[in-house]
Parts: sequence; C-alpha cells; structure tokens
Amino acid sequence: MQYDVVIIGSGPGGYVSAIRCAQLGLKTAVIEKYKTFGGTCLNVGCIPSKALLDSSEHYHNAAHTFTTHGIDLKDLSVNMSQMIARKDDVVAQNTAGITYLFKKNKIDSFEGLGSFVDKNTIKITKTDGTSETITAKNVVIASGSKPTALPFLPVDKKRIITSTEALNIKEVPKTMIVIGGGVIGLELGSVYARLGTKVSVVEYLPTIIATMDGGLGKELQRVLKKSLGMEFFMGHKVTGATAKGKKVTVSALNAKGEEVSLEADYCIVAVGRTAYTTGLGLENIGIKTEERGNKIPVNAHLETAVPGVYAIGDVITGAMLAHKAEDEGVFVAETIAGQKPHINYNLIPGVVYTWPEVASVGYTEEQLKEKGVKYKAGSFPFKASGRAKASMDTDGFVKVLADESTDEILGVHMIGPRAADMIAEAVVAMEFRASAEDIARICHAHPTYTEAIKEAAMAATANRAIHM
Repeated sequence: MQYDVVIIGSGPGGYVSAIRCAQLGLKTAVIEKYKTFGGTCLNVGCIPSKALLDSSEHYHNAAHTFTTHGIDLKDLSVNMSQMIARKDDVVAQNTAGITYLFKKNKIDSFEGLGSFVDKNTIKITKTDGTSETITAKNVVIASGSKPTALPFLPVDKKRIITSTEALNIKEVPKTMIVIGGGVIGLELGSVYARLGTKVSVVEYLPTIIATMDGGLGKELQRVLKKSLGMEFFMGHKVTGATAKGKKVTVSALNAKGEEVSLEADYCIVAVGRTAYTTGLGLENIGIKTEERGNKIPVNAHLETAVPGVYAIGDVITGAMLAHKAEDEGVFVAETIAGQKPHINYNLIPGVVYTWPEVASVGYTEEQLKEKGVKYKAGSFPFKASGRAKASMDTDGFVKVLADESTDEILGVHMIGPRAADMIAEAVVAMEFRASAEDIARICHAHPTYTEAIKEAAMAATANRAIHM
C-alpha cells in the first residue's frame, strides 16, 4: 500500500505526529512492534509511574498528615497488588484511547518491526516471522529509547532492575538502592520511600537533577531526606553490582577514592536512556547514528540525511521528554504538509514528579553566568504562601530570572506543590517574551499556589515582594 506518511513507533511523538498528519489530509500509517500503542511513555514510563506516584502519595499522606487534618485511621496498610492493578488499568485506558483516535482519524496501523528496504519502502516483520511491505512518500522515525545499559552493571530484571521492572514489584521492599540521581531514579525511589522502603540514591555528580537549576537540586535533596528519609551518596562512582539470593550488593568509590559497599533488596539502575534504532535497517538507506547516545542526526526541519525521512523524539538530540516528542511530531507533520511551524527548544519545560514537584523552563542561573548575561533574580518561598500553609505544602520556592536591562524573563525555576502545572504560566509568558513586571502586574487568584510566581516576579523587579 502507498502512503503519504509512514511513522515507525507509536509513542507520544509517533502517535501525535500520525494524528496531525491525518488532520492535514495525509494518508497515514503507523508501525508498532508491540501489541499496544503508546510506546515507553504510556506503557512503562510517564503514565504508569505517575499512577504509582499518585497512589503512594495518598498512602504517605494517610500515614503522616491525616491526623493533623483531623482524620483518624486504623490498621493502615499497603495493598501492593491492588496498587499495581490500578496502575495497569490506567495504562490500559490510555493505550485504548490511542486505538480510538487512530480509528477516528482513519490511520492505518501495523503490528511488527518496521525496517527500511529503501527510503520509500518499509518492511514489516511480524512476531510469527511473516512479513509485508508498504511504501511511503515520507517516513518518520519515532522509535524512542531504552534504559542505558552499562557493562559493569548487569541487569537481571529480578533484583538488579530498570525502571520497567520497578513498576511491577509485588511487595514493598525493606531496602532499595537507586543508581542515578536523575528524574527517573528519584521518581521511582520516592514511590517506594513513601511506602516505607529505605531508599539510598548513589549519584556520580555532586548534585541530583544536575541538568536543572542548582538551587532546585539542593532543595529537593533536603526535602526528600527530611520527609522520606532518603539517603544520598553524592560524588560516588559505581563500580559494580551483584545479586545473590534476595540481596543486591553495590560497590562504589566515594569522592576520596575509598571503596564503599551498599546492600539492599533491590537495585534500580537509572543512569539514563539510549536512542533505540535496533532493526530499523538504517544502514540500508545510508543513515549513520552518532557514537554518543546512538542518536540519529537531523537538520533544522528534523529531516535526516535522506530526503523525505524524518526523525523525532528520544531518537534525536535533545531532552528525552514526551512533550518534546509531541511538539516535534506536530512540527514534522506540518512541515511535510508545506507549512512553516517552529519549536523554541529553550521553552520546553522540564518536570520532576516527586513531591514536592520540580519544574523549570528557560535558562538556569548557571547558564546565564556562563554566557555572561547580566540578570536579576527573584525568589519566593512557599512557606510564605497562604495556600501552601493551608495544604501543609510549605517546602520549596519559585525563582524568576530576568534580564537586568530589559526585564525580559529568561528562566523560571520552581520546586513546590503542583509545580508541574504551574510552569505552564511561565512558558506562556516567555513565549510572548513577557517581562517580570508583566507577571507582577497580572492579577492572580487568592489563595493559590501561582501567587508564588507573581511574588517571585515582584522580587525580581525592584525586590518588592509583598508577603515576605
């Protein structure tokens, strides 16, 4: 069959791109190697992890804050089987939603491994070994990523596990080691820490969530240690891990070069993700991946070295974020249709779904200093927020960075309640190149968490925050 566009992969980048292509009148097909749509995000990433984060947060609040709220409970316990079952149901609802959207938009789908015969011909190999071919004027590679494997950290998927297996542990472990202080490790670590697991985080760098503004990592580490008892081994280089029976031993070197040994029931290896291109047949069309991260090189239009072949999402350079992949999916669809879309990569927000949540957009203080940009900074703590006091969510702050001369907002960084949702206000403001004064002059409903953004903007303009 001949298509205008064939998309390999049905994750957030792939399925969103397919829908936008169909909306633009392009005959579209999607090839997915697994039985369900949605890729890593919907099946073993964003959605299931947020389901467990939400469930574990309910339990943690019931165990630690309900009494203060005047709610007394007896015999509180964790039903792990039900928690996992609810997570699976959430996943099923979301993947079924994509099936519905494909039918609604008249998108054809094929189950199997898609690989290039030539730049316009795709072979689909099914699980039973049979195959078929389809042709397309344009092809979009949206094959995503997989957990990074390290030779000295052999994953057995039983005791030494990745984020995928961590979503299906059937009991609450007494102890757990998380290798990697990034987003994935901290989110999954906090799930089990809330349920009562003693969690130890081993990180090579001197700070957690190192790609975000430095102040956010310091505050998050402080809060996770205080509220969940999480232990942090910073500046530690992991040298190996071995599983014996029901225990895992992790060896590392601390900042002084001294050997350190840690033992736990489980070890989650969360040291990043690598672009997944296995079996795509890229060599058949002359595409070579980058040595670092296995990324597919693309130009400003997200087109590869082969005309008519595009790549989006985790498989190309940039942050591995579902919403980045979605925007790129729309961008490519509109480019193929002859439109002139744009993406401002500096304004793609990053979020960590711990509690408190962490969110960031634009330049960090470290980046502005490195660039030599003169800026103003204004911060406002949630402990001074009436809404945060009412909900007992007083940890964290909002920081606004603005150009010293023009007052244009250059970056907004926050850690606190519902930061994942609040960051959208900053993104909108920065898309329209607003000044800190603009946000300071906008009326924010009271009492809300977003008042902290206004106060931080006021602090950035003449240091005139009202409530501190």
